[in-house]
Amino acid sequence: MADHQARSGGDERPSGIPAIRWEEPPEGPVLVLLDQTRLPAEEVELVCTDAPALVEAIRSLAVRGAPLLGIAGAYGVALAAARGFDVPEAARSIEEARPTAVNLSVGVRRARAAHEAELARGGDPAAAAAAALTAARTLHRQDAEASARMAAHGLALLDELLPGGGHRILTHCNTGALVSGGEGTAFAVALAAHRVGRLRRLWVDETRPLLQGARLTAYEAARNGMAYTLLTDNAAGSLFAAGEVDAVLIGADRIAADGSVANKVGSYPLAVLARHHGVPFIVVAPLTTIDPDTLDGASIEVEQRPGFEVTEVVAPQAQITGPGGGIPVAPLGTQAYNPAFDVTPPELVTAIVTEEGAVTPVSGEALAGVCKRAREAAAG
Repeated sequence: MADHQARSGGDERPSGIPAIRWEEPPEGPVLVLLDQTRLPAEEVELVCTDAPALVEAIRSLAVRGAPLLGIAGAYGVALAAARGFDVPEAARSIEEARPTAVNLSVGVRRARAAHEAELARGGDPAAAAAAALTAARTLHRQDAEASARMAAHGLALLDELLPGGGHRILTHCNTGALVSGGEGTAFAVALAAHRVGRLRRLWVDETRPLLQGARLTAYEAARNGMAYTLLTDNAAGSLFAAGEVDAVLIGADRIAADGSVANKVGSYPLAVLARHHGVPFIVVAPLTTIDPDTLDGASIEVEQRPGFEVTEVVAPQAQITGPGGGIPVAPLGTQAYNPAFDVTPPELVTAIVTEEGAVTPVSGEALAGVCKRAREAAAG
């Protein structure tokens, strides 16, 4: 069960937007989400009291972005445990809410493993619920730390590839604090460049069909005082041709073992454009996004979204007439091809920036090596 709480005050919210948080009011624990479907028109919070509410929030994109989905998944398991629901059933439903972003599964499995391990030790449901919550909070903290480290590594790579500053960066979809426990992935790198005076311009793809760039990245850029310009996705080629792009920075929803990158649809064409024009194409993602069990790009399941996201548009305060809740922009009955993601092969990726540093050139061996070093460091 969920409800919405409107927030007023506009810019009273700090630039580090709390996209997700755990609260424990007298009536029981809840997971509070910033409803991203309502941005930028209004800041509204969605309060989830059970797993079905979280599943709906994930499917509707009220909460989205690979790292944040992992955090939400872990908290969802903790919520089910704390409220006495069937934890395995809740975990399965959350994990299946969206198929492409591997972080969601990572978060769910970590919290569920902690819950099951505590049950095996003592069988106390309260202690098991506390263990799941600790796992979720740990993942949340680790993601914030990873975000800061990725920003530093990404900025160092930009300065190496593009000495002298004045970076003109093109980004796609939304990769800031709205998708992270910290300040994001690719957006965090651009923000770091901005803070040290080396960002000349952030080019923001509007990102069809749901406009995560126009609605969310522009929102975050404005809140941080960054120099940014919004463009339609199909205008990117003219920017490259005019020599106005120094680097492309994107995030990722799943990185296969060979280095293939699944990200918001429209990323692959940018990689092709970048290669043709000799522009670095950089992916920024935490290690939790690397999936060694997915061997290559062809093995990545690409989520297919509803057609009405293409055949309709949603406008605040406009009369709703379409079956999907928006204004029809195509004839009734029009079929739409609407994959949520596309896959960029590793040979088009200049570097993958993780919290452990930049992997370049990109290869399966290099990715396996960085993951192994991270595991060894964590083990002590």
